Amino acid sequence: MLIDALFPRRCPVCGDIVMPKGSLICPPCVPRLSFVKGPVCQRCGKEIMSDTQEYCADCARRKRSFEYGAALLNYNETASRSMAAVKYKNKREYLDYYAQESVRRCGPLLRSMKAGALIPVPIHPKRLRTRGFNQAEVLARKLGEALSLPVCAGILERSRNTEPQKELRASERLRNLEKAFCVRGECELPHSAILIDDIYTTGSTIEACARALKKAGMERVYFFALCIGQGE
Repeated sequence: MLIDALFPRRCPVCGDIVMPKGSLICPPCVPRLSFVKGPVCQRCGKEIMSDTQEYCADCARRKRSFEYGAALLNYNETASRSMAAVKYKNKREYLDYYAQESVRRCGPLLRSMKAGALIPVPIHPKRLRTRGFNQAEVLARKLGEALSLPVCAGILERSRNTEPQKELRASERLRNLEKAFCVRGECELPHSAILIDDIYTTGSTIEACARALKKAGMERVYFFALCIGQGE
């Protein structure tokens, strides 16, 4: 196709033109990604040291409003660069590969949640105007199409443009996000939903969103993130 010749697909890891043609990632780049493997925390899905553990250190000491969640990748240097390219260099095409691999590796778990919808974590309107898109919504729509689940992008709103989270400790992150999210009053809530985001570290953003949804009457909240970090 002409568009493929003019705008060849780029690899989400190395950024070069993907070879062989038709692939979504360069095969030699796949091992540079660290896919989450068991044993994992039964609450957040983060890798843990032993299958005799039930929760990671973060989830063992913090009450969670969500049921449980999962992630595709450990948030290593490769994943960090790739996610930054998606958000700040408009490399939305990278999400094609990540969505496809998410469904392949995590689809059965996501389906087992029996959620009524996918809800992307919103970004503030000011940031949306600057960036031009919400990467969580783009991902949610790709996942929703593959999983035959509706995407409810308008239910949650980010009403406060909070300070960047990456420089804050876990306790500071949650305080920073207090009252940052709200549910639009005119929206009809599904009985349960899977929150979709690109990166989960301490869980403060997902927790704040889950609290808002639960307060509005949602019964169960789950989450799925492309990448998961080690928390504090």
